[in-house]
Amino acid sequence: MADAKKLPGTFMAFVAKYPELGRAHEQVARAVEAAGPLGKKELALVKIGIALGAGLESAVKSHVRRARQAGATPEEIEQAILLGMNTVGFPRTVAAWSWAQEQFARDAGEMRNDK
Repeated sequence: MADAKKLPGTFMAFVAKYPELGRAHEQVARAVEAAGPLGKKELALVKIGIALGAGLESAVKSHVRRARQAGATPEEIEQAILLGMNTVGFPRTVAAWSWAQEQFARDAGEMRNDK
């Protein structure tokens, strides 16, 4: 499973209660990632767009974190979010942008604390 230290508490609680479902979820995720040529950075950027379109705050933040871990710059992440403007609208795009900013700040704080 992904770095447990970084996973949301609700996700961890769900997987603790339903470990078989957690394992199945991870297995599907790995299979989907292996099904095509996209690298980790591209996969995370696409997932940011999907999460933005669905209006899923925690998923946007999760995939922003993963995109950064895979080498995406804040500018690349912001462009992935801006692509939603004409498809899902201004309010949802601005909301996702603000969630990304929160994750950037959280990641910067964690980086300072790890030193």
